[in-house]
Amino acid sequence: MKSEKIIVSGVGCCLVDLLFNDIDFGSDTIRPYLSLTRGDGGLTPGHLVFREEFEKNSGSSFSEVLSKITGGRTHDKINIGGPSIVSLINTAQLTDSNQCEVRFYGRGGDDEIGKYLLSSLKKTPVILKDFKLINKETPSTVVLSDPTYENGHGERMFINSIGAAWEYGPGDLDDDFFNSSIVVFGGTALVPQIHDNMTTLLKRAKLKGCITIVNTVFDFRNEKANPSERWPLGESDESYGYIDLLIADQVEAFRLSGENDTEAAVKFFRDKKVSSLIITNGSKNITAYSDGAFFKATGSFEMPVSQKVIDEQKIATKGDTTGCGDNFAGGVIASVIAQLHTGIKHPDLPEACSLGIVAGGFACFYLGGTYFEENPGEKRAKMKPYYDAYREQTKG
Repeated sequence: MKSEKIIVSGVGCCLVDLLFNDIDFGSDTIRPYLSLTRGDGGLTPGHLVFREEFEKNSGSSFSEVLSKITGGRTHDKINIGGPSIVSLINTAQLTDSNQCEVRFYGRGGDDEIGKYLLSSLKKTPVILKDFKLINKETPSTVVLSDPTYENGHGERMFINSIGAAWEYGPGDLDDDFFNSSIVVFGGTALVPQIHDNMTTLLKRAKLKGCITIVNTVFDFRNEKANPSERWPLGESDESYGYIDLLIADQVEAFRLSGENDTEAAVKFFRDKKVSSLIITNGSKNITAYSDGAFFKATGSFEMPVSQKVIDEQKIATKGDTTGCGDNFAGGVIASVIAQLHTGIKHPDLPEACSLGIVAGGFACFYLGGTYFEENPGEKRAKMKPYYDAYREQTKG
């Protein structure tokens, strides 16, 4: 791919995050609203629940409960959110615009937060190839963040409204989407028509010669429908054989595979012919592997998080962990693009993971998943010391 501009087209979850920081997950105020059984509509650290199901579980309106949990205060920040768009914005910020073009496809609602979303997206380097506001509610997520959770590593709980994303389907993806160098399906569990047709869409992308990347999100819809069954990805497990790179956190990997330990989950995805896989686990080591078809063959391996980020996070006061996983995915994709642009046939997976780990860690230093640059290249420059330190940390 050397000398050619690499076109990345993404579809999936794009919404408005309403962030509430410094929420104590162990407080008496929040305890009545915590989940007791899988898919019951209660809150669980690290998990997502639909607003409608949360209201059924609590027996109260969401606005009433949110006021109790937050002490009646307004959100600390409103920001662009969603595993698809946040990862793609990060990819665009970490790549050279002369070498790469990042496009997004999706829908928002024609309401106040939808107008905020559209105007904010226009401030990023992502090209809105097919994004419009329709007469529906804008997808949104209330993010409750406890920076002290898990010995100061932090965690979040999410209450989501799908809204206009219900209306976006396979027929909305034009030929240009499938004529791209790389297609990325991000957090499609929150764009149900896309998610339910992933087998067909992935197959079509591979027939067009695209590199296919999938980064997942907690699938509350299927968790609620069948809490004891594996989450589906598209029409059948055939989807996995069309994926060049699958990125999931540990909970998502376990629920997609039906397994309850990382080694067994890796075996499941290997057996299903996923070409390469990365499983993240918050502040713990990531696990990855490649069969050699896309990345160089590696076998299964682990990599640590950034020690420099951990050390500085202890004294940081303004950030949270929202969007760390999405920025991790964006960093991995950015590394893939940079490596492909040199003309190599098989990128190096540990190198891609290194940039992902640094990008995910850097997201801890600001509120929300999306970093707005004053100038192109700003984020890359700010991340470089962390990348250099991570290379030193992991050399040999």
